[in-house]
Amino acid sequence: MNIQEIIKKAGVNQLIAAFDLLPDILFWVKDTDSRILHCNQHFIEHQGYKTLEQILLKTDFDFSPKHLAFQYVNDDKRVMEGFIVTDRLELNQTLQGELGWFSTSKHALKDHDGNVIGTYGVTRHLQKTSQALSHVRAIEEPVKYIREHYHRQISIDELAELAHLSISALERRFKKHLAKTPNQFINEVRLENARKLLIETRIPISQVAYQCGFSEPSYFSKQFRRLFGEIPSQMRSQLAD
Repeated sequence: MNIQEIIKKAGVNQLIAAFDLLPDILFWVKDTDSRILHCNQHFIEHQGYKTLEQILLKTDFDFSPKHLAFQYVNDDKRVMEGFIVTDRLELNQTLQGELGWFSTSKHALKDHDGNVIGTYGVTRHLQKTSQALSHVRAIEEPVKYIREHYHRQISIDELAELAHLSISALERRFKKHLAKTPNQFINEVRLENARKLLIETRIPISQVAYQCGFSEPSYFSKQFRRLFGEIPSQMRSQLAD
């Protein structure tokens, strides 16, 4: 019996169940509408459910804060258009509502003819992975500071002082662990919070820009499009539909 016959005979359920043997791994498969088609037990419990049947055909909007669900679903759309997410380091909510470090990878799901029929991916909670955590602890304090003070001007000097590093060492660690510079990270945190305000409030777009640390609404719109693929007014109009 060759490997393909063994895999076919084992069935997808047994193969997916193998992900439950790995600690802190969340695995899922979604259709083109971002509805859950399959996932491992860790994913089910992370969302607050007990069985696969309870979570089938639900989307991220059923179990995540609205602004995060919007991010995940938009991510799915980008992945189905050819964008690949590999070992992206993120600071997201744990099941207990606390912030924790996660590493996420996701790809497009295709049929035998190469047609995109959905997405699949894994997210790894790094809390119990000491080696991975040792990597991010080097920038943990600056990252926390940025997330708490994104709305005001933040200098690289103060971040370096906070981390007890030189500016060049700080920048190297950000590039190594987050694949971006401190300024790029500051910008993305501001944009993430701006998107949250756009989705959850009716604050005017120009005011959203100012509240999130952008002095020029036009620059804010340009950066928003670069990260999310659309300008703030387009996102607002989608929510109104």
